[in-house]
Amino acid sequence: MKNDLVLETLQLSHRFAEGSSILEDIHLQVPAGSVYGFLGPNGAGKTTTLRLVLGLLKKQQGSIRVFGKSFDKHRIEILRKIGAMIESPSLYGHLTAVENLLVLQIAYQCPKERIGQVLEMVGLAKTGTKRTARFSLGMKQRLGIAMALLHEPDLLILDEPTNGLDPNGMIEIRELLLALNRQHGITIIISSHLLGEMEKMVSHVGIIHRGMLLFQGTLAELQKERKSSSRLIIKTGDQAGALSILHAQGLYPALSATPLIGEPPGSDPFSRETLSLPLPKPDVIAGLVRDLVGAGIDVYEISPAQNNLEALFMEMITH
Repeated sequence: MKNDLVLETLQLSHRFAEGSSILEDIHLQVPAGSVYGFLGPNGAGKTTTLRLVLGLLKKQQGSIRVFGKSFDKHRIEILRKIGAMIESPSLYGHLTAVENLLVLQIAYQCPKERIGQVLEMVGLAKTGTKRTARFSLGMKQRLGIAMALLHEPDLLILDEPTNGLDPNGMIEIRELLLALNRQHGITIIISSHLLGEMEKMVSHVGIIHRGMLLFQGTLAELQKERKSSSRLIIKTGDQAGALSILHAQGLYPALSATPLIGEPPGSDPFSRETLSLPLPKPDVIAGLVRDLVGAGIDVYEISPAQNNLEALFMEMITH
């Protein structure tokens, strides 16, 4: 397998009938054993990409290789090793969870004992005779994951797997997916808009925006690449005075309109501005604080801008 990649796409592009481009030269590289977070705003092209990878949409341009083999030439062999849930799971509402899985068990020709195992894994072992039409949205999501796991795939592709889950349910699904990855070696691709949750789970990320892949690599690589853009945020009771002190130190911050929490009515509009500048060295920050306090300026906040996944993601798609 080339460079131990489970999935690789080259120049993958797609347009709908009206001619508008949905994807442009997508080059995905998903390492074996990774938890790959596929991130992007609504309409960015995430689901279209995953549908193409699974053969649910006819490929127009580019190539797809899965497990080191051409998808076009080894489609059936490849799909037998993939479990997937794209958007909402397809369920028979008049059947129970077990009965829904029995339908797939016959198709997959896997052992019946596997049904109880996957239901236990996703927390649905005690649903008994309850029909899936009466399941909550979160329960349906869990059953969709169970269906994707039934035939013990080597690659699991999930589109918004925590959709509809409460916080506790999200934690349980996260722990389940991490266990599948770490204990069973399953490579997982997840698309999601819940960036805080993704950051706790993924090892690699691909960021797509307007049909173009903006970044791909490990979380550490993303943070390193964007480190130069780390900034210091400054909020005081006298931003004009603070600005003068900064200028005196050779620092030239940018201004952005961010209302201060608890700002008194009728205050100077300038005080609603946030000062931000490239993150200086610690001794420079310490000196700045001393000068501001020495000048009698109330300091509300001096902090580095968060460099978490959500902050990095928003910075990439808005610049």
